[in-house]
Amino acid sequence: MFYISQYADRDYLFGPDAILPWRNFVAQLHNEGSFSLYAWSSSGAWFQLVFHLGPITALMVTLGIGGRAGLACHWVFLWSLYERQPVLLDGGDNLAYLVIPMLLATRCYDRFSFPSGLAARLGRRLSSRVRALATPLHNLGVVAIASQMCLVYVVSGLYKVQGRLWQDGTALFYVLRVPEFSLPGVSHLVYDNDFLVVAGTYTTVFFLVYFPLGALVPALRPWAAAMSVSFHLAIALFMGLTGFAFTMIACDLVFLDRELDRTVSTLIDLVARPSRRARRGRELSDHAYEGARTQEST
Repeated sequence: MFYISQYADRDYLFGPDAILPWRNFVAQLHNEGSFSLYAWSSSGAWFQLVFHLGPITALMVTLGIGGRAGLACHWVFLWSLYERQPVLLDGGDNLAYLVIPMLLATRCYDRFSFPSGLAARLGRRLSSRVRALATPLHNLGVVAIASQMCLVYVVSGLYKVQGRLWQDGTALFYVLRVPEFSLPGVSHLVYDNDFLVVAGTYTTVFFLVYFPLGALVPALRPWAAAMSVSFHLAIALFMGLTGFAFTMIACDLVFLDRELDRTVSTLIDLVARPSRRARRGRELSDHAYEGARTQEST
């Protein structure tokens, strides 16, 4: 989504002659001790190659092609792009390049992927002791992602608690009136209503601060995750921070593993039900036909 939204202006935003000059960009990377593929050359051809490889790699990750190697490449391309133009970032980028290395430790391609067979061949060559590390690493990666999400929520909530506007319940009024974070024709329905402003402000703080408690209690976990998904869908709609919102929602799914399993099983059952009925009908009619033939022979 990020690549496509910036595609038409890619030269102006990320190219060698972009709004942030290439020399300044390289000097900035040097001062920060960071890296970017876009800093390897000021050639326009190199820029076009790196930029177009980025969305191709992202699509491969989305479709489950390439496994962990593809996911690692996706991280490198994302980091390189974020470093090339940091003024476009909205917070989702921070979570993306923190969580992807954690995701590499998990068996994230077990459910939806196009296997090449390479992992299976490598697995057969590894010793049983090495293969036994897969489960602990997977669990460690899941716990790391869950802990990172809880940290994001708690720190955000505690920072808000320190603000006067959040304390007096008016923060939502001022946030939705910022032109960059407003939805024309809709936002005013919220900030013109005193009850919605106060309730939304205090509910936001309460939810952020106490989210870890909901995540720790198994009975409350799906409700906390569902509330978080709704919360970020509202952010995407009203504030336009779609990249941030969708990244948070994707990470929230780590708390809904069992619920997603049940949902997928139910959907598969609903899709397969007509075919099972048709097969059962054919079996019954075949059975009736065989019975009629047997009776006729008798």
